[in-house]
Amino acid sequence: MSKAGFLEKLLDGAEVEWKALGAVAILRRGRVMSKGYLADNAGEYPVYSSQTANNGMIGKIETFDFDGEFVSWTTDGANAGTVFYRLGRFSITNVCGVIKSNGTLPLNLKFIYYWLSTEAQKHVYSGMGNPKLMSNQVAKIPIPIPCPNEPEKSLAIQAEIVRILDAFTELTAELTAELTAELTARKKQYNHYRDQLLTFEGGEVEHLPMGDERVGKFIRGGGLQKKDFVEAGVGCIHYGQVYTHYGTFAHTTKTFVSEEFAKKARMAKTGDVVIATTSENDEDVCKAVAWLGDKDIAVSSDACFYSHKLNPKFVSYFFQTEQFQKQKRGHITGAKVRRVNADALEKILIPVPSPEEQARIVAILDKFDALTTSLSEGLPREIELRQKQYEYYRDLLLNFPKPEEVAA
Repeated sequence: MSKAGFLEKLLDGAEVEWKALGAVAILRRGRVMSKGYLADNAGEYPVYSSQTANNGMIGKIETFDFDGEFVSWTTDGANAGTVFYRLGRFSITNVCGVIKSNGTLPLNLKFIYYWLSTEAQKHVYSGMGNPKLMSNQVAKIPIPIPCPNEPEKSLAIQAEIVRILDAFTELTAELTAELTAELTARKKQYNHYRDQLLTFEGGEVEHLPMGDERVGKFIRGGGLQKKDFVEAGVGCIHYGQVYTHYGTFAHTTKTFVSEEFAKKARMAKTGDVVIATTSENDEDVCKAVAWLGDKDIAVSSDACFYSHKLNPKFVSYFFQTEQFQKQKRGHITGAKVRRVNADALEKILIPVPSPEEQARIVAILDKFDALTTSLSEGLPREIELRQKQYEYYRDLLLNFPKPEEVAA
């Protein structure tokens, strides 16, 4: 069935009249509310602003500016043109606006919400370099009103479109939640087995300080900065990439430095483990990646690399265990920027089983790691496919023939 055929069947011959939104709705802006104001007037009614997290809510106050059913949109900033459906008592800040029917034509606000979810972004413009969608622009957005002279039929058609899109929205949300829960469960299972495999009790395996000469040594990275990157050359790892780009191990680097720069850089060899010693949070500090490429690579400052006599993947997996994390926490310093220096890392105890046992553990964990990585990469793709499916059916339902002129 064609897009036109699908909508034609739903309309069943009904006339569609196009109106500028401002002709059928009342538009209002929010007001300035500082963090201090929110704190001094804390209460039960939500306040919404320009961010999309938490449905846009930034706090709650003891009064409200709006009560009922509204469509809300963001007027300024990176999220300009983002649309929400609001129901109840709430307030909005001055970077938001609300839309309510003015009663001149039959109007289902949830229908308008779905329509603007596709149309509003098309009307965002740049004002002094800042994305904007002000009230005067929103008022001009064309809105399709099916059979406006038959209010009951008009509202019934709009309600049916809303019902179908609500169902797809709910289905997409449920599937996303299920996929996310599955990934969380698999990661939890993986973490459990990893910690179990790397926990040796009862003196069966010797635990040595990582800086012990029988095990290895930590070497601080050099003065590598992002401005030193080149298109091609000698591979390098910048400390921030360790926790934003790399996994447990790597054979290739994301970035490079020139041959000349590499001559004066601190270079990690094949089998060394690169560790980010600086981060803004405790979780990422000391994130590690085993370098398994066949050439030496440059390592930045705020990172170090561990030259050792162990299985490189075994070491990298050990950095992920609670056993390591528990020891690491006692060595973290700094307030906003969290650090663990190389001298502290040398004191952390690592189990040192036989090379054969290290290889056996690595083989098992590689399988778990591959499965978790596959799920982690597959989840966004699956969600994207479901979102595209939803958008396809949404477009079927909202594919009204465009008029030559729109009544103001």
